[in-house]
Amino acid sequence: MSREDHLLKKLLPVVALVLLSACAKDGEIDETGGIAITRTACPAVAIPAQTGDITLFNPPSSREARAIDVTANITNLRLACGDQGEDVVAEASFVVEGRRSNASGARQVVLPYFATVIRGGSTVVSKRVERVTLDFADGQTRASATAKGGAVINRAAATLPEDVRRKLTKKRKAEDADASIDPLSAPDIRAAVARASFELLIGFQLTQDQLQYNATR
Repeated sequence: MSREDHLLKKLLPVVALVLLSACAKDGEIDETGGIAITRTACPAVAIPAQTGDITLFNPPSSREARAIDVTANITNLRLACGDQGEDVVAEASFVVEGRRSNASGARQVVLPYFATVIRGGSTVVSKRVERVTLDFADGQTRASATAKGGAVINRAAATLPEDVRRKLTKKRKAEDADASIDPLSAPDIRAAVARASFELLIGFQLTQDQLQYNATR
């Protein structure tokens, strides 16, 4: 594992909290005493903290504001998802908007980005690094480009086991001993929901220095 990937992994617990809190929100107790299940086998899509923008310096070793050469950020992130046999195929599309400090001459800037599949908020299932090119026209300080990142997830792995679904949707009466107990508070149920939860993360493939710059600026 590279140093930048190790630093990125430290950000995943934040994603895990988002995933689990989303499950808890979807799992509100309905009027029948069961848990309303609205989850889907499609992964959620998100940009991990500190990876949605990138700053290039000239010279590269400088961190002074006057040395900023190019900045870019990921925006308009969207997800398309559908079935393909026993798999769920997801594709995230997004726009990269860039700005350069010197408008002289036409210039191409190539930026690496990753598409990572996370299971349960913390386990990396797959990762792919791609590149997007910003084409700056002569005299222009701004440029944009579209890019995509995909994921293939086994539908069975993203589906809650039937016994877990039964426990979550079990109808309970007010006089039942477990009427006021949230099924998601049970460690085994919570773990099962986490195992069946996937997320497609999109962000710039930053070096360790770039990640630290984003985290501390």
